[in-house]
Amino acid sequence: MITKADILQVVKKLPSTASVEMAMEQLYLFYKIEKGLEQSKKGKTISHDEAKKKLNKWLK
Repeated sequence: MITKADILQVVKKLPSTASVEMAMEQLYLFYKIEKGLEQSKKGKTISHDEAKKKLNKWLK
């Protein structure tokens, strides 16, 4: 679970010239990484071969 403290840490790392769009992108990236790590801990992963097959389908 992402906490307010986690969000503040991401925001504090932004440069002083950061735009709202940049902040949103960084927060979304952080969210997606945390979500992926959580899924991995729960065993919700796929093999490398499965990922390659899915990617090949998407790239057609």
